[in-house]
Amino acid sequence: MSHHILVVEDDHYIQELITEFLKAQNYEVDMAEDGAEAWQLINKNDYDLIILDVMLPNIDGFSLCRMIRQKSSIPIIILTALSEEKDQLKAFELEADDFIAKPFSFNVLVKRVEAVLRRVQTTDPLKDEITFGKINLDCSGYKTYVEGELIELTVKEFEIVKMLIGNSGKVMTREILLEKIWGYDYYGDNRIVDAHIKNIRRKIGLPYIKTVKGLGYTMERDLYEEKQNHL
Repeated sequence: MSHHILVVEDDHYIQELITEFLKAQNYEVDMAEDGAEAWQLINKNDYDLIILDVMLPNIDGFSLCRMIRQKSSIPIIILTALSEEKDQLKAFELEADDFIAKPFSFNVLVKRVEAVLRRVQTTDPLKDEITFGKINLDCSGYKTYVEGELIELTVKEFEIVKMLIGNSGKVMTREILLEKIWGYDYYGDNRIVDAHIKNIRRKIGLPYIKTVKGLGYTMERDLYEEKQNHL
């Protein structure tokens, strides 16, 4: 079944080019030229991915990203002429899954789309569920539960938690997380990992993710919880 993608871009020429490239890869594509129109489409249709410009009329891309995240974990690729580090960090703090600065290669854009969709689809049939302390991961459904309550994580956030749990007790450097989770060479600031970790900690509300200063992160259960499990 073809993936359904929404392209939100106010530059008509760029919008048409993106749409044609995606359709050539057999994706089903809808288009919106401003944030308000995009929001209406998002509430009306089910999308597998949103490609979102930032500089939009009516509702800007960052605001729209925040609105989407309040109701859905659908993958979002930010596509914008704002290329400074602070803009990239803001995008990831708003839980976008990827960031592409203009000007960009349309071929690279298509590969980024494939990579994001592949991460959503990838499952391990031998490990459909993973439990770590009070966290339970449904790997086939990309769902995260904390003490039985569903927690909305983005695709990248889910993959980070899954990797940290799979390597619990080991230090996962920012570089390793970038390589494994992003799935391609990343040449920007590796603090995008920190932004994702910050969001994960806020959402799960548990002290499992420990910072190893100067290196990265590790997943550990607290000593009190360990003792309780052995009583």
